[in-house]
Parts: sequence; C-alpha cells; structure tokens
Amino acid sequence: MQIKGRQWNMRQQQRRNNPFKLILLLAIVGFLVYVNLTVEPLSSTLFLASPTPTISAETYLAQAENLASEGKYTQALAEYQKAIMADPQDPSLYLAAAKLNIYAGDYEQAIENASNAVLLNPSSSMGEALQGFAQGLQGDYLDAESSLNRAIELDSGNATAYAYLSIVLSQKVVNGNEVLGDLDQAIEASRNAQSIAPDALETHWARGNVLEITSNYEDAVAELEQAVALNENISELHIALGRNYRYLDENDKAVEEYTRANALNPSDSYPETLIARTYANIGEYGKAIQYAQQAVDDDPEDPYMYGNLGTMYKKNYQFPEAILMLKLAIRGGVTQDGFVVEGLPLSNSTRIVEYYYSYGLALMELGYCSDAVDIAQSILQSINDDEIATYNANYIIENCYQKMNDLQLLKLPTPTMIPTWTPQPSPTPTLAPTAEITATAQPY
Repeated sequence: MQIKGRQWNMRQQQRRNNPFKLILLLAIVGFLVYVNLTVEPLSSTLFLASPTPTISAETYLAQAENLASEGKYTQALAEYQKAIMADPQDPSLYLAAAKLNIYAGDYEQAIENASNAVLLNPSSSMGEALQGFAQGLQGDYLDAESSLNRAIELDSGNATAYAYLSIVLSQKVVNGNEVLGDLDQAIEASRNAQSIAPDALETHWARGNVLEITSNYEDAVAELEQAVALNENISELHIALGRNYRYLDENDKAVEEYTRANALNPSDSYPETLIARTYANIGEYGKAIQYAQQAVDDDPEDPYMYGNLGTMYKKNYQFPEAILMLKLAIRGGVTQDGFVVEGLPLSNSTRIVEYYYSYGLALMELGYCSDAVDIAQSILQSINDDEIATYNANYIIENCYQKMNDLQLLKLPTPTMIPTWTPQPSPTPTLAPTAEITATAQPY
C-alpha cells in the first residue's frame, strides 16, 4: 500500500513473477523426490556409515585351517578365536583350537578350550581326550589319565584317545614317574589305536613312544619319522625323535631335531635344555653352557634350569659358577634380576639327585668341605638305590676327609663322622678331572 501525500490508496501494488526462482524451486522439489524414492530406501540414515557386514564363523574357521596347514599356529589360533566369538555355542570350534594349542605347546589354553567344549557337550569324547592329553603333557598325570579314560568310556572307537593315553603313560616312564602297570597299559593303548587307525599321526606318535620305553630305538625313530612326515610343525614330536637319536648316539641328528622344536616354540626352555645335555654328552661343554644359559633366560624362575646350567659349569670345571647356579636350584633364592626361584628338595628324581651331588662335588673342589659333606650325608641317608649318587656321595666324604688330613686340621675320621670345622676355599683349587662317576648318556 502506498501513501501519496495526504491521500490514501487502498490498492496493493502488483508484483511481477520471477521465472528463475520458480525453476530453482522445481529443481529442489525434484531432488527431494529423487532422494526419497532412490537413496533413502538404501540407507536408514543418509549421512551415517552403513553397518559392517557380519562374517560367519565358517569363514574364520576356513582361514584358521588354511593357516594351520601352513604351520602358522599363532595366526591360526587368532582366527579360531574370532570363529568362537562369532559362534560361542559351537563345541567343535573349541576342539579345533585346543588341538592347535597342544601343537603350539600352550597346554593351559588347550585345557581351557577343551573344557569349554566339554561344558557345551558333556558327552564329547574328543573334548575329554584333548583335555587329558594337555594335562599329561603338562605333567598332571592323575587328571590326565582320568580324562583320557573318560574319553574312552564315551567312545571306545576313539583311536586318538587311546593314542593320547599311550603317549602320556610313556612320558611318565621317560620322566621317571612310572608306577606299576604303566608300561603294559601304554603298550596296550598304542595297539588299540593301531588297530583302529593305523595310519593316523597320533598312532605313529604313540607307537614311537612305546618303542622308545621298550628300548627299540631304531623302530621308534621309524614311527616318529612317519608322524613328523604327517605334520612337521609339532614341537613335541621333534623332541621325541631327537631323544631317540640320542639313544642311538646320533647326536648331530638329535641336536637338529631339538633345534627344530626350539624354532617352533622359542619360548620353551626344554629344547634348549636338551641341546645343552646333548653337547655335554659329547664333551662340548662350552656349547652346553651357552644353550643352558638360554634355557635359564627363557624360564628364569625354574630351578631345573639353574640346576642344568650349574651341572654344565661343573663339568667344565667352572666351580664358582657351578656353586652359584646349583645352590640356587637346590636352596632357592632371588636372582640378580629379581626372579624368585623355589628350591628343589632332595628326592629320588634322577635329575634332582644329580644336581645335589654335582653341588657337593663343586663345593669339595673349592674346599668348602663342611657344606659338601652335609650334601653327601643327606644323599646317603635319603637315596639308597642310585649307585651313581651313592658313589659320588662317598667320594665327596673321602676326599674332604683327605683334605682335612693333608692340612693337619683333624685326624682322619671314620667315614660316618661329620666334620665340625668351617673350611675356607683352597688357595689353589684342583681343576684336574676328578674320579667321580657321572651319569651315562640318558636323555633329559
């Protein structure tokens, strides 16, 4: 409305239409219609990312199996874990992971995965078998045998369960933990596995171990070589094969197998311990010390590793170093790096007894006869059926009394007397080889 002077004009002014605005408005409307009909149905929210597609457990499983066939166990286990997360109610995934855990030497995780499979399926014979096998390889023989016998009860045709039982019982014999009936049961279980699945890896493994504990080492090597041919990525198989090569005095082949085992499981101190003992067996004590030290580095809280290293030092006439390591193995203590080591009480274990008399011999060589005789007396009082240990204990006592007599500190006492004096190290330690009896070439 316009005001012209003092007169009012009640008529509105006519506006002219703008064609360009009309075209723009139609374009916007057309775009919105396009979005509504074409783009919107494809996405619930136009400007938000679409959700990631779900990958099935079968896909992860296939990837895991491919990696496992190539010996890439760490990557394969990661894929198995993804498969389990995708389908946590499938017991077969836990079984597959548990088996690979065993091959990789991770027995704790194998037990956990196998236990989960049994929880999901209480009648799972393979779940019980894998759980028992892992327990046995870990040294828990009582639970292992219970689980493996349960597996056989659930499925008397499970060749793998028979094979695992045979291997565990054979390991008991090898490690000196045998009880009456273990040998016969190991043989029987291996034959049951052979009658059901003669060409299975587990069957060859079981037969090889049984042949070993019955001293048929060449036949044992043949069986274990067949097992390795079926899967060359199992550390325990290479250890078993190397052990039998040592029995046959094929030390180079033994070291080769132990080295392969170590490459497959670098954090395991056991293969390095075996390499050290193999080199010590042929008198290469420098190399033996090197590998024994590597074993200590891998497992700095294991007293056996210190006992093994101390034994190597003693064999190389490095008595001060031997005393330090063997004392740590026997008495326990805290290392310079702060690791706590629990001492090993004297027992009938061949290996532990060796640490004790080696400690006593090293003490004797440096003139610490009071401590040396204490060690020798404890061996004579506790160990009656080990000729090597008994000989060395008597050797320590006789030589310490001779040292006392030579120094004219005491009259030569009878062998049953214990000296009460506290000697100091000899001014010049005797470094010549002593006449003590040492253990023959027995695998660790």
